[in-house]
Amino acid sequence: LPGPPFTHQQMPRKMVYYGQTSCEQDTERYLDVVKYVFSCYKKEVPLVINTMGWVKGEGLLLLIDLIRLLSPSHIVQMDIYDWKAMPPLTPEHVHFSAGLHTKGKQQSKCKQLGVGDMESWKYPEGEEDMSAPQHKLLYVNPEFPRAGAAGEARVHSGILQDMSILGYLGHLQSPDIGVVLPLHSLVPYQVPFNAVALRVIHTDVAPNNIMYAVNASWVGLCCIPEEVRCQTDGPVLLTQTPVCDCLGFGIVRGVDMEKKLYHILTPVPPENLRLVNCLLLGSIAIPNCVLVGQQGIEGEIPYVTSDYNYSI
Repeated sequence: LPGPPFTHQQMPRKMVYYGQTSCEQDTERYLDVVKYVFSCYKKEVPLVINTMGWVKGEGLLLLIDLIRLLSPSHIVQMDIYDWKAMPPLTPEHVHFSAGLHTKGKQQSKCKQLGVGDMESWKYPEGEEDMSAPQHKLLYVNPEFPRAGAAGEARVHSGILQDMSILGYLGHLQSPDIGVVLPLHSLVPYQVPFNAVALRVIHTDVAPNNIMYAVNASWVGLCCIPEEVRCQTDGPVLLTQTPVCDCLGFGIVRGVDMEKKLYHILTPVPPENLRLVNCLLLGSIAIPNCVLVGQQGIEGEIPYVTSDYNYSI
């Protein structure tokens, strides 16, 4: 709230790396992630849940799932001027509506016939359903045209995402104000192949291509409960995407196939890095400016090409 998020980043108490900017491809894993993170909430302080802006079609159904799962005390619903696609998320509406992965409560026959107003619906004496949502709806309906209109939001979110990554990478720099060192001038950690498990989240990659995918990629540095054991020199490949703690992020700036080492740049402190035993690769890309703006490079810039056939 005090300003752009990239200017005041903090280490979260609990974090999972989902690995994509949209959850459309795997809404079940998204809900599993939310459950996992929410399970550490001890209720000693108020919790503000910032839901995403996907509120059409399956996005609205997923939102109903989330409300059921999280049982908020208040919902602030900001509507769009003259847009009737989204109903007010009253306790009654959430109670009776089916979500994407949860079912709504069946209405009694008189309600299905339309007898009486749903807003004034009450449980019969002594039959109150404790599972029914009890939240208070705070409904905000702006009176001016074009409020919340779609347009450049996707472009802006992409820029803000890049700024967040750049802000995070800023922790690699010396705190002294001076020359900003390019990433290829920083000394990476060396991580043996057999010390960490590897998983590409967002797509299927053949095992013989996995190192091409990981090289020069943004990765989540994670901790799975199972001990990583490997009889060979690695790499260790996971067959399923785990829902596990993420301790921070890094860039795989090189892969040494002879010595079987990942070279990883990360600002995560060494005491936390000792807990990392899993690298998760998603569809989050390193900002172009990091690759294109490398200083001191003569000739072609590594990992950058302009000679690309888009019809492939």
